[in-house]
Amino acid sequence: MKIVIFGATGRTGRLLVDQALAAGYEVTAFVRDPDRLGELQEFLTPFRGDIFDAGRVERAVTGQGAALSVIGPVDSSRGVMATAAQNITAAMRKQGVYRLIWLTGAGVPDPNDQPKLVDRVFTGVLGLLQKDLVEDSKQAVDIIRTSGLDWTVVRAPRLLDGEPVGTLRVGYAGLGTGFRIKRVDVARFMLEALADVSYVRQAPVVSN
Repeated sequence: MKIVIFGATGRTGRLLVDQALAAGYEVTAFVRDPDRLGELQEFLTPFRGDIFDAGRVERAVTGQGAALSVIGPVDSSRGVMATAAQNITAAMRKQGVYRLIWLTGAGVPDPNDQPKLVDRVFTGVLGLLQKDLVEDSKQAVDIIRTSGLDWTVVRAPRLLDGEPVGTLRVGYAGLGTGFRIKRVDVARFMLEALADVSYVRQAPVVSN
C-alpha cells in the first residue's frame, strides 16, 4: 500500500517512517526540508511541502492508499493542527483517499471518556499551561470527526523516547489507560490501526 506521512521528520515521525518501510509500505514523506530525512531518502519518496499550502498537500495525497499525520504544533498560535486537518481532509476527499490515522494528545476529549479525578486534574493543568495547543488540537479533531473519512484519532499521553515496552493499553480516559507511552509504541499502533477496522471513526487513548 502507498501511504503519505505528514510530519515525517519529527521524533515520532521518524519512527513511524522506519516501521512503515520495514513493513513494506511505499512511503511518501511530506516534509518542509527533505534533507532532514538523511539516508532514508533512498528508500521512500520525499515530498517537499508546507502544511499551509493546500495545493501541495493535495498533490502529496494524490494516488495514496492512506494518510497518517504525526504533525506537531510548532506554533499553535497559528492554528497549525486545525489548518493541517482542514487541508489534509479536504485533499483526501477530493482525491478519493479515505483512511486517515491522526496522532493527537490525550487532553483532547472524547464522548466515550469517563475521566476520574486524576484525569480531570491532568487535563485542567494542561489546559492552563498549553491553552493554545489544546484548543488547536480540539479544533483539528472536530474537523476530522465531520470529514466523512474513515478516520482513527490516536490520543497519546506523555510521549517518551527509548526502547519499546511492547504491551499497549488501549481505551478511553478513566478506563484503564496510563499517563505515558513510548513513541515507538505509538508508531506501531498507528500502523496496526491501518488494517484494523475496529478503530475506524474512534479516538482511543493509547498508553503503556
